[in-house]
Amino acid sequence: MNRTTLSLIAGTTALAAVTGFAALSAPDAPGTDTAAKAAAQLPVERTSLLCPAPSTSDLAETSYTSFTPVTKGTGSGGKAELREADEESADAAADGEDKGTGKGGGKSGENKPAKPVLTPKEPGKPVTGDSSGGDAPALVGTADGRFAPGWTVQETTEVAAGTGRGLQGVNCTAPDTDFWFPGASTDADRTDYVHLTNPDDSAAVVDIELYGKDGALKSEVGEGITVPPHSSEPVLLSTLTGERQTNLTVHVNVRSGRVGAAVQALDDKLGGDWLAASTDPSGSLVLPGIPKDATSVRLVALTPGDADADLKVRLASPSGPITPAGHETVHVKGGMTTAVDLGDVTRGEAGSLVLTPTDRSVPVVAALRVVRGKGDKQETAFIPATRPVGTRATSADNSGKGSTLSLTAPGAVATVKVTASAGSEGGTPVSKTYTIKAGTTQDIEPPVPGGLKGTYALTVEPVSGGPVYGARTLTASEDGVPAFTVQTLPDDRGTVAVPEADEDLSVLQK
Repeated sequence: MNRTTLSLIAGTTALAAVTGFAALSAPDAPGTDTAAKAAAQLPVERTSLLCPAPSTSDLAETSYTSFTPVTKGTGSGGKAELREADEESADAAADGEDKGTGKGGGKSGENKPAKPVLTPKEPGKPVTGDSSGGDAPALVGTADGRFAPGWTVQETTEVAAGTGRGLQGVNCTAPDTDFWFPGASTDADRTDYVHLTNPDDSAAVVDIELYGKDGALKSEVGEGITVPPHSSEPVLLSTLTGERQTNLTVHVNVRSGRVGAAVQALDDKLGGDWLAASTDPSGSLVLPGIPKDATSVRLVALTPGDADADLKVRLASPSGPITPAGHETVHVKGGMTTAVDLGDVTRGEAGSLVLTPTDRSVPVVAALRVVRGKGDKQETAFIPATRPVGTRATSADNSGKGSTLSLTAPGAVATVKVTASAGSEGGTPVSKTYTIKAGTTQDIEPPVPGGLKGTYALTVEPVSGGPVYGARTLTASEDGVPAFTVQTLPDDRGTVAVPEADEDLSVLQK
């Protein structure tokens, strides 16, 4: 992921919010051993989020929930808003034509920016919006001031019937330049799209690489894809290759500009969901929040380089680490996608998969395809490897029923505080503290705000102990189908590490 180092503190927080969580440092001052003391965690000042177009189904019902947790030290100003990406692009293009040639969209001043579709009024209280049918566009959002730290937007879609029917959920993502998606497919029963959304004023150029069981798939069509400014492009994977592959890893590499990326995986028989990007390639990975009633779990992994990886496979259960019978280790060949069917690995208990190297550490990306239900009443969701909760993680779009919070401490025992925000239409925040034993996963029925009306958000903050990983599962019943969607809970990147300088750096700005 992007990491940017600046020397001027005045410019650090806004840029860090756009490019990701970063540790920033100042140069040493003359005559001193170091100009920086211990880094302080300060709130970010600006951030961006991108929401893909939710569905092409006429039966789709989509809800959006925007939430910013209350963060100390943010002041009183700022705003957050989401706009329709395609409309914003059209307006910008029309404005450009008017100014340059006097042609195009009509009289000067007639083309106005699209109105925000979702604008929260205060941190600590969610706001919601909805859309129906298959014409809802992608959304481009920005937040600054007190609305930027930890800003989270959840997009949740219910599709009553057809390909991908069930519950689909995705956290709107920050723009970046590199994404890995293990678990995609070009199988006959699957219709998978990579959604690319460009938030910037200039076009982005993107390469999409596909890796199957035998290595990289040849595809000139996936090279040099242009994503216009302030717009979104869905790319059907099956148009990039003539090969049918049940298990694929998709690599989105941005040559110029930035995009938000997510894969929508739709199955004719098993429903569908969004596949979020795996965390950066790493020798050890955690995939949290496998539902206890999962009937089928498939691990899909890839090592991006030429070296092979050998990984220990452990399930962090409520009672401690368990080695799945027959799947003690997995061998991942360099540059080739490996898939392992683990069956009903959780056996009725909460679980998270923990992958560690058997010997030398080789960077790996991974995700799980999880199925609930049986026969023609099955539904699918995906769990990518994720970063730890870190300072704080945020989950939007929770209701009084149907939400499960799954927390795992793969190393040492950990204590966390979980806070339920005020409801979108009323209610008072509530906090509870939980202890997660070392090597275990605990499914928690999250706290509910007092007098809840509407939906609410959850924040998870480690209090003490080792790293914690988390996921939130939403469930619903669709004509007997156990519909569900899982979102992991990495650090919400609400703060940035800024070193304290020994002297006033403002002189460097002259």
